[in-house]
Amino acid sequence: MSDMAPVAVVTGASRGAGLGIATALASLGWHVYGTGRTVPEAPAWGVGIRVDHGDDDAVGRMFERVSTEAGRLDLLVNNAAVISDALVSPKPFWEKPRDLADVLDVGLRSAYIASWYAAPLLAEQERGLIAFTSSPGSVCYMHGPAYGAQKAGVDKMAADMAVDFRGTGVATVAVWMGILLTDKLRSAFDGNPEALDTFAQQAETPEFAGRVIDGLYRDPDLADISGHTVIAAEMAARYGITDEGRTPPSHRDMLGAPRVPSSVVVR
Repeated sequence: MSDMAPVAVVTGASRGAGLGIATALASLGWHVYGTGRTVPEAPAWGVGIRVDHGDDDAVGRMFERVSTEAGRLDLLVNNAAVISDALVSPKPFWEKPRDLADVLDVGLRSAYIASWYAAPLLAEQERGLIAFTSSPGSVCYMHGPAYGAQKAGVDKMAADMAVDFRGTGVATVAVWMGILLTDKLRSAFDGNPEALDTFAQQAETPEFAGRVIDGLYRDPDLADISGHTVIAAEMAARYGITDEGRTPPSHRDMLGAPRVPSSVVVR
């Protein structure tokens, strides 16, 4: 890999969306550092660093390592989150486990901390991006109030951090992903490949989000997008990106549209 390859940090890269994003970025020429509690040190997509994103100092040491080894940072993908198996239960929030609230720590607060450490490194480059993985759960009821608050929080974080980054060359964007074809979801269709094929027409691979984030970073109009929440499927159409030959649909009409940030700044 060229020493001039752009450098990305993907949090929560051991599985699911983070794994797919890290894999896609590496295939597009990025030098990828990925974090996770169980991530191997030498994964196929780059450098794995074991980090507990509930430990702020450990996150700081991770960024110090990236700075020392790579000498730069061009992209941070805030994806790490604690997701309970009970998340998708239809019960009201008070009948679900209390620890669903952990997503407000590792998921929301952890994104702020990672961004705090990454910001000075990103600002040293002529161009930088912080991408927050998000979903329509920020505007519609989806999995309950803890999940919704976390997604609404990272969308707002992208909006407000863009104000502070003005003039630095660093942009911030929240990216609504669709239903993800993770290994766990695919396993639910074991023995029924036709049903999986039908379902896949409405879903996205985790790698798709990584290609969209790469497209955002390279967009000459990125500064105009900074601070906004975008829908991955819609940005893919803008950039001519497909997903294993498919064109995933936007679910805007069914689930809602991203909120447009106010232009008012109060300091």
